[in-house]
Formats: sequence, structure tokens, C-alpha cells
Amino acid sequence: MVGSRLRLAGFRHQRRHAWQTVLAILGIALGVAVVMAVGLANQSASRAFAITMEQISGRVTHQILGGPNGLPEQLYTQLRLQQSHLKSAPVVEGVVHIGEEQFTLLGLDPLSEQPFRTVTQLPDAGLLARILTQENGLLISAYTAKRLGLSAGDQVTLDITARTSVVEIMALFGEQQGAVLDGVLVSDIATAQTLLAQFGMLDRIDLALRPDQIAPLQQWLPKGFQLVETGQRTSAMENMSKAFQTNLSAMSLLALLVGGFLIYNTATFSVLQRRRQFGIMRLLGATRSELFQVILFEQFLIGLIGTLIGMGAGILLARELLWLVSRTINDLYYTVTISRLDLAPEILLAGVMLGLLTTLLASAAPAWEATRSRPQSVNRRSVIEQQSHRALPWLLLIGLFTMGLGLLLAKFSDRSLLLGFAALFCFIVGYCLLVPAMVPTLSRLIQYPIKWLFGTIGRLATRGINATLSRTGPAISALTLAIAATIGMGIMVDSFRTTVGQWLGQTLQGDIYISVPHSSSKRASAPLPEELPTEVLKLPGVKEISTGRHVTLESAHGPVNMLAIGLSSTSYRGFNFKGDTLANIWQQFSTGKLVLISEPYAYHNRLQVGDSVTLLTPDGNRVFTIGGIFYDYGSDRGLLVMPREHYAAIWRDNQVTTLGIYLKQQTALDTVLSKVKETTSRFEMPLTVRANQEILKHSLAIFDRTFTITQVLRLLVIAVAFVGILSAMMALQLERAKEHAILRATGLTPRQLLGQITLQTLLMGLMAALLAIPLGWLMAEILIHVINVRAFGWSMPSQLSPSILMEAILFAQIAALLAGLYPSLRMARTRPALALREE
Repeated sequence: MVGSRLRLAGFRHQRRHAWQTVLAILGIALGVAVVMAVGLANQSASRAFAITMEQISGRVTHQILGGPNGLPEQLYTQLRLQQSHLKSAPVVEGVVHIGEEQFTLLGLDPLSEQPFRTVTQLPDAGLLARILTQENGLLISAYTAKRLGLSAGDQVTLDITARTSVVEIMALFGEQQGAVLDGVLVSDIATAQTLLAQFGMLDRIDLALRPDQIAPLQQWLPKGFQLVETGQRTSAMENMSKAFQTNLSAMSLLALLVGGFLIYNTATFSVLQRRRQFGIMRLLGATRSELFQVILFEQFLIGLIGTLIGMGAGILLARELLWLVSRTINDLYYTVTISRLDLAPEILLAGVMLGLLTTLLASAAPAWEATRSRPQSVNRRSVIEQQSHRALPWLLLIGLFTMGLGLLLAKFSDRSLLLGFAALFCFIVGYCLLVPAMVPTLSRLIQYPIKWLFGTIGRLATRGINATLSRTGPAISALTLAIAATIGMGIMVDSFRTTVGQWLGQTLQGDIYISVPHSSSKRASAPLPEELPTEVLKLPGVKEISTGRHVTLESAHGPVNMLAIGLSSTSYRGFNFKGDTLANIWQQFSTGKLVLISEPYAYHNRLQVGDSVTLLTPDGNRVFTIGGIFYDYGSDRGLLVMPREHYAAIWRDNQVTTLGIYLKQQTALDTVLSKVKETTSRFEMPLTVRANQEILKHSLAIFDRTFTITQVLRLLVIAVAFVGILSAMMALQLERAKEHAILRATGLTPRQLLGQITLQTLLMGLMAALLAIPLGWLMAEILIHVINVRAFGWSMPSQLSPSILMEAILFAQIAALLAGLYPSLRMARTRPALALREE
């Protein structure tokens, strides 16, 4: 009976304070929505990659790979003749474009594909004959065709390495509702070789091997070719983006953490507002456990409603985030087409559990506090505040302990990214527990300056913050966390952008650069015309050139990006080494004895100067000594650098991918740039010609695009926080109606009361901003020097921009002002007698 009356009283209270309940529901809904949106977007990306790899690989267990130029067809012929008992199939793979969209062109041999993939198993024998005999014909998935508005018999134009080819869609495969192989075009292997200009060459040979067939095949395989397990290679590719997706998930949990503060504030104010009611219920026979259960049940319902709303909002938000995630993955890692959202049940369930668990944990402390108070003292404000002040030393100790735990995790968790995020969250929670203990000190520090500026109103405003610490403490903590999150993420992004800009400025020593717009090969960048370097050197004003060749090689650590570079006299300044290098590094480098590796490659593979790397060459595996580790922010996969002339001799590849042009002194850049563009226009292949500053600007634009999703998450965290602060401060001011009425009754005018409440909320915002600066800086340090290094292998200095701090302080003041505006106006207009009677 008592329990039902408690629940009924709680329902009536929530109905009378509907705005407070709505804001709490909105806050938890936003937090759950952000977590679910990021989770669904990441899951969709991983699922799209897994489906594509599964369909492309089929029942393939191993692959034979070669160097940057691929495999000669003769190797497959020999394999079929000498190892006829093995299931094998040749594959040609390249990149093509239809309009602005990128596709993978897969060249297969239908006669060899039966043991591996079903994509070429067509019911019409005549269609199979057409695929084998017709030039420029291909297959496309029914899902992709529907999405692009295409059908069998249509012709499409493929953009392949800056040239175009018209092809016919001969048939569709798959189902229109299933996004299997979306983004993949399939053709006969000879057609693919023609389209990609890979005559007589293969990208790989797929195999389905039993364990007892692996060793004999490795012994048979000629030098310069490698047998690789398919699952291991696919896993290595998928792991490229794991760190990026983990970062997004952790940032989304920050929004849920802010939502948890909102639930805590809501439950706290609900308890404070009903202490008299709880005391009466206790005197009438309600037990502590019944009271505890009723409060938890109320907050659980709020959390459940917010979670359900958040699920729907999260699905809608995920559709908007999906293209940001896919674009970033395509920019940084591998090509994957993500055209539909994968509503994974485990992600939906995790969102529900996180929302409800956050609600219960956040409301447990206020519920427990309500059960510990004696019924005789529930109406005494002094008792409540005395209890709050007595709890400050415990909060201080718990906060310091939690931050100490975070320090231990950051220092002794080795390379674990998850433990790095655990350390970050320990610092955040620990610091937020310290905030209420620091509020009284700040109040005393600003009391006299504020009193001098605003007189009695200022004194009332400052003393009121400390006098009502049970209410102001949680509100300031929540606002501190929100501002600190904006500061921390802002410093991280700004530091990264500044470092990348400085690195590009040092790396791009040339004045003009020439390259091909994009490549059709996944193993090597598209080469420039052979005669181009000679013609460029003849142009007036050109002092010298540097050449580069970008390829992907096989190593003991998996695929690795290689830059074979022909250095000019000033190119050496483009390398900034981390730590010491081997003696006479450039002299040894020029002889081909050394290779240089980038910082991410060294970090991920635990390599140091003096260690060695093993690369697959046409003559077999060859060991190279590491002469130095240089800073590089172009890719978190890592990069190896060696002299181009030695690369050409070892891999028998004389092609050039990029050309850097260095001008003579006092030479006009625009004049030479026009001459270079005129020279490149004489070649059939369209070439990209860009000045140094244009490349810098374009690269920073790509950087900003890559971090767009981080900025979006930052804004979402701010949105969740603002709802929380609005709820907390409105409840704070409206719950003090009796105190305001007493001030009005003793002579305070409505204008003075409005000024006092507004000043108090602004001071609370200022305190939150001041307290958020150390936490924001601490978060940035952990993000930059712990999370960023473990996720991507990049190290960089912190860049503390004053503008970020000013923006944070301004946001705090605006949030506090807007949050206190409505209750200020309401209290100023309420008649004292009415407020006293209502209370």
C-alpha cells in the first residue's frame, strides 16, 4: 500500500514538473542516439567490407602475390600444368569510376571460378559465351543497378586512369534488396586486362588449399612470389580502420556520459524537491528500501522512454553519419561502398543497455541519499547543506583516487587503445568529482571583486552558490564536463591540423608537382609518361627535378607502402627524423644499403633504427637495414623510402609516379607553371599540375573533411550538455522559489531579483569555464599523447590556441545565461505571497 502511494506521489510530481522530465528524457535520448548512430555507422562499414571480401574471396584460402607489377600470366599457366590437382583461379583487380563514384573492377575467368565464387555462375550458356568473347562487357549487381538506375543492355562510361571507356552491362547478378558486392563490377579477365591496360599480367592467383598442400606449393613457387593466407590479409586490411572506429565510439560514449550527468542532476533535484514528502512518507511507515526502489523506478522509466526515443533518433542520425564514416575510410584506408544501414541487433541491444545502465547508475546516488536522511530533518536546509559540505572531503579523495587510477592506466597499459580510453574516462570522472570541492574556494575568491562591482546583489549571488552547494555543485560539474570536452577535442584537432600543415610545408620542398589524377591499380600509382622528366628539365627557369614512385610491396609484416624517390639537392630538407639516425645516413642511403621508415610503420611493427625489414623482390626476400625514422602524417599504415635508382634495379621498374620541379632563384612561378601545363597538355594522358601552395591548401581541405565527423560529434556532445545544463539550472532556480520570495518580501525589487539570478547563473558559467580549462587541457594531452599514438602511431606537440579557450568561456556564459533566463523572468514576475504559499 505504501509503495503504491509512493509511486502515485512520484507520478504526480513528475506531472507537475513536466518540463524537467521532458528535458531529462531529451538528454538521455540524445546521448543514446549519438552512441547508436556511431555504432550503427561503424557496424555498417565493417559489414559492407566483410560482405565484399567474403563475396570476392569466396572459398579462397590462399593467394599468390607478386611485386608492384603483379604476376605474369605464364605463372598461372605453369601452375595449371604442373600443379593441376590444386584448385586455382586468376584474378585482375583495379579501380574505375562511374561519374563521381568509385568501383572495384574484378576480372575473373568463368571457367576457373566454379570452386571459389558464384558470381559468374549464370544460368544462360549463351550469356557465358558472350562474356568470354565480347569486348567491353561486364556484370553489375542488381542492387547497384537499381541504385544507379541502370539495367541489362545499358552502356556506361568508365573513367580509368584519366581515360574513358564505354562498356555494356550484359547481365545483373544478386538480388535488388541485397547490397552484396555493391560497388563491384565483374568482367572476363581478358576484358579487365584491356580496360586496365594490364596486358599479360595478373593481380593475384586465388587458391583453395588443404593444410597438406601448403608446404609443397611454397617449395614449388619461383622466387619473387609469395603465398599468403587470405584470412590474415583480409584481417590486416580490416584492422586498418579499427582504431578510427574505436575513436568514434569513445567520442560517442562521451555524449552518453554527459547524458548520465543530466540524469544525475534530474534525480538529485527530484529528491531535493520532495524531501518533505519523503520525510512524511517515512513517518507514515515507508521503509528505506521502498523509497529507494520507487526513486530508481521513476528514473528507470525516464531512462527507458529516453532510450527508446534515442533508438529512433540514432537510426535517423546514423543514416546521416554513414556517408561521413565511409568517406573518411575511403580517404584514409581502403575503398568500400556503404550504401545501406545495417541495423545490427547487437548494436540496438547495446544502445538500450547503455542507456538504462547509465540511468540506473546516475540515479543510484541520489536515491541512496534520500533513504539515509532522518525524517525529522528533511525540511532543514541547513542540514542538507551541512551534509553536502561534509561529503566534499570524500568526493575529493574519491576523485583523486580515480584520477590516480587513470594515470596508472595511461602509464602502464602499454599499447592498449581500450585501456587508453579507460584512462581518459577515469580522469574525466575523477575531475568531475573534484569540481564541487573547488566551488566553495572559487566562490570566496570572486566574492569581494563581485561585491565591489555589483554591491549587495553581487554578494547575494556569490554567497548563494556556496550556500546551495547541493544544487549548484552537480550543475557546475555537468557544465564543466561539456566545456572540457569541447576544449579537449578542439585542442586535439587544432594541434593535429597545425602539425600537418607544418609537416606539409617541410615535406613539399619543390615548387611544382606533376602526377596522374588517380590510378586504376591497387598495387601502384599510375605512372607518368617516360619522356616527361626530360622535357620538363629543358624548360627555362627549371633548376632540377625530383622523381618518385609509389607502390605497395609485400613484407614480413604484410603489405607496405613504398616511396622510391630520386632526390634533388634540396629534397633532404623534407625529412624530419624522430630521434637519432645511423651515422652518415644520406651517404649510406644513396648506396641503397638503408631504407627510411615512417613513424607509424615503426610504431605498429615495433621497429627501431638499426633493425631490419624484409621485402619481397623478384629475386626473393631481401633484408634492408633501417637508417632512420621520419615523421609522416600522410597515412597511419606507414611508409618506406628508398632511392629510386636502387628500387628500379631491384624490382626492375623504371616508371615514375610523381615529378617535383625546383625553380631557379628569381624565377616567376606563374610563368613556369604555365609552361609546365602547356608541356603536359601535349600528352594523351591528362596530368595534374599543381603549385606547392595549391597542394598544401588541397591537403588541408582533405584533413578538414576527414575530421568533419569529429566536429559533428563535438557539436552533438555540446547539444546533450546544453540540454543538461538547461534542465539543471531551471530546476535550481525554480526550486529556490521560496528563497526568492523572501528576498522580494524584504524589499528586493523584481529588477534586482532578475539581476541577482542572472548574475549568479553567469558566475556559475564562469566557474565552470575556469574549472573546465585544466580538464580540457588534460583531455587533450591524453588524446594527443596516448590515444592518438596508440591508434595511429602519430606523435605531435600540443597547440593551445587562445581562440579555443575564448570560445569555451563564451559558450559557458551563453549556456548559463540562456538556462537562467526563463526562471529569472518567472521568479521576478511572481508575487512573493503566491510563491510562499506554493512552497
